[in-house]
Amino acid sequence: MTFPERFSNLPDYAFPRLRKLLDAHAPGGEPLAMSIGEPRHAMPDFVGQILQENLGGFGVYPPNDGTPGLLQAISAWILRRYGVEVGEERLMALNGTREGLFNAVLALVPELKNGKRPTILLPNPFYQVYAVAAAAVGAEPVFVPATAATGFLPDYASLPRDQLERAALAWICSPANPQGAVASRDYLADLLALAGKYDFRVFADECYSEIWRDAPPPGLIEVAAQQGADPERVAIFHSLSKRSNMPGLRSGFVAAGAEASARIRKLRSFAGAPLPLPLQKVAEACWRDEAHVEASRALYQQKYRDAAAIFAGHQGFRLPDGGMFLWLPVQDGEDATLKLWQQTGVRVLPGAYLSRDVAGDNPGKGYIRVALVAPQEETQRGLIRLRDCLYG
Repeated sequence: MTFPERFSNLPDYAFPRLRKLLDAHAPGGEPLAMSIGEPRHAMPDFVGQILQENLGGFGVYPPNDGTPGLLQAISAWILRRYGVEVGEERLMALNGTREGLFNAVLALVPELKNGKRPTILLPNPFYQVYAVAAAAVGAEPVFVPATAATGFLPDYASLPRDQLERAALAWICSPANPQGAVASRDYLADLLALAGKYDFRVFADECYSEIWRDAPPPGLIEVAAQQGADPERVAIFHSLSKRSNMPGLRSGFVAAGAEASARIRKLRSFAGAPLPLPLQKVAEACWRDEAHVEASRALYQQKYRDAAAIFAGHQGFRLPDGGMFLWLPVQDGEDATLKLWQQTGVRVLPGAYLSRDVAGDNPGKGYIRVALVAPQEETQRGLIRLRDCLYG
């Protein structure tokens, strides 16, 4: 029996790799999980009541693209957050944004660009679904370093002309996972101008947009509207996993141009898994409420301040502009992760597991990713153990 070759070169996913690295070794202290970005702040207090009131909805097939109420709530949120009116025909509810990130590539990336194999441009490090989606459509992934030298954002304009002329899509994640860098309005405007020049789409993974340190990150859709960019060139992806501390709800949305949205919806009608009706009711309430988001953001901002105090004076430490991770420099990410586990019980993620080797270089190798998702006191304990073990 033969198997397709398109996924043969993909490394194992980050967390199975982490288990292989650590699980054969006993922890050197009380285990503290700081490896996965699974929010542990309280979910909104209205969730249980809404589920109870809508249990009967599990007995019917849910609307495939999202209920009118949910799509209206998302549209109203985009208007409040970004000042842009987006009609319901340009929206689709997602069963977790990972589904949308993957399927939008299937729906919108052509087989050929200018008669050649298309490229998909992505930052390195990156959320791994970007590369898997490129493999699924037979595109050539172009891994562009997002390092301290480039402000931890990819410099797509520096790519060779051939790669840009074949580009069908460029990814941007802001705030970035794992580095926490925020793309400025000027950065996004320049990226849209580059996309217009070379005729490719820009997909913005904005799942961490509501977790920020000093100011709300600008959104691709607002910069595109201000610039008068073609709406068909832009797609944004958002999630309630981080915004509302509900990773198990599996709810998000994609907003794109009308034609692009129609193609994404058509693919979903054949191959997608719509969100159950009671969960769509919960999601609708989450998008309409900001109080729980503000309370959660304040907790992250306090943990940023704690981290700044704990690592004060340590060379190379930087606070993220947004998101829920610290991107900490070390000599070797795998060695540091194993040492930290064996000596303290703190579990983090090697940066190389989020990056790809290019020409013998992996931009994540000298880093670890540390998730700030636990309650404040637990996070403080973990960061102090980490500092004393690796930097003391």
